Amino acid sequence: MHKVDVLLGLQWGDEGKGKIVDVLTPGYDVIARFQGGPNAGHSLVFNEIRHILHTIPSGIFHSGKINLIGNGVVIDPVIFRKEIEALESMGISPRDSIYISQKAHLILPSHKILDAASESSKGETKIGSTLKGIGPTYMDKTGRNGLRIGDTGLPGFKDKYNFLKKKHREILKQYDYYDDPEKYEEEWFSGIELIRSFKLVESEHFINQLIREGKSIIAEGAQGTLLDIDFGSYPYVTSSSTICAGACTGLGIAPSSIGNVIGIFKAYCTRVGGGPFPTELLDETGEKLRKQGMEFGSTTGRPRRCGWLDMPALKYSIMINGVTQLIITKSDVLTGFDRIKVCTGYRINGEITDQLPFDTAQTLEPVYREMKGWQADISKITDYAGLPKEFREYTAYIEQETGVPITMISLGPDRAATVFPPR
Repeated sequence: MHKVDVLLGLQWGDEGKGKIVDVLTPGYDVIARFQGGPNAGHSLVFNEIRHILHTIPSGIFHSGKINLIGNGVVIDPVIFRKEIEALESMGISPRDSIYISQKAHLILPSHKILDAASESSKGETKIGSTLKGIGPTYMDKTGRNGLRIGDTGLPGFKDKYNFLKKKHREILKQYDYYDDPEKYEEEWFSGIELIRSFKLVESEHFINQLIREGKSIIAEGAQGTLLDIDFGSYPYVTSSSTICAGACTGLGIAPSSIGNVIGIFKAYCTRVGGGPFPTELLDETGEKLRKQGMEFGSTTGRPRRCGWLDMPALKYSIMINGVTQLIITKSDVLTGFDRIKVCTGYRINGEITDQLPFDTAQTLEPVYREMKGWQADISKITDYAGLPKEFREYTAYIEQETGVPITMISLGPDRAATVFPPR
């Protein structure tokens, strides 16, 4: 029996998962999304064109693959429609390869309004929501009020929709915030009709049958481990389970079905929105990282906060997920720094620890190890031996500290800018 490999981010999202799935996809029959929604922005670059996917799995650009949107995903019909139209304009036929779980929840227009109302009410305590309606949708899911893809084909769907819309309007009165969801409804219901033209499946049966048939499957995570609802820097987190366990609940597969757990991390750290970030650089170095890394959110366009690699946080993510192999991305961005720093621990009230504490909002003073940087442009290098000695020392240190091998090095956004270390 083939195991399901899981690929996920080990930081605060934006690790470059879209490109990596695109590179790995030729080796898999099935690519499955298991959580999140259009708050994800997976960027893929090939033929010098940049493509951004929000809901659709990143295997869509390879023919003959099954792309499954699992039950743990929340879907905005309007954004889904725009993604489909963009793909079709490129000559891709997504209807042949996309399968959607009937148990996936729908994002309503009023969910997005609730999201905006909630965020605006928080003032300086904003969590940095993407305002895509993700949080309110997951709240309705756990509150047992949500609408699912499968509901769209049942009698009384419109009544259920109106009931939930009415409930949301009552909540909006408490926020003293108003935006009429009805002005978005024509486009929303048009998106619903489009979704109904796709293959809607009982995805837990569907994927387990694929496992029994020996299909090779990769589960594609969105966001990152440090944004997980349970294990992230709460409350500055997303509303879903971004970790390996989320693949089980978001697809309906048993823990014993999990094979390799592939963890992706940047050669440095970034974060979008509010929340703790111990290694954040608010100086010229941070600005240089942002500029060289073109660190602006693919979903929101917001500038990302930048800082050095945080080893305690990386080790924590590896532990939580049971990571078996690492992929380092955006390594080329560190070119041109005389010295590179890695956080090895935190000083809290005079004491040094190498573990993430419960309260990550307290003052965590990073303890750094300095390493020699490199000046040579590495973005065009095609083999590991051609990489500068300083870079190879950097990756060797990470492997030694984490105990997990780095199996792929990404040197740029294009598919071709990828190096595989010898094993």
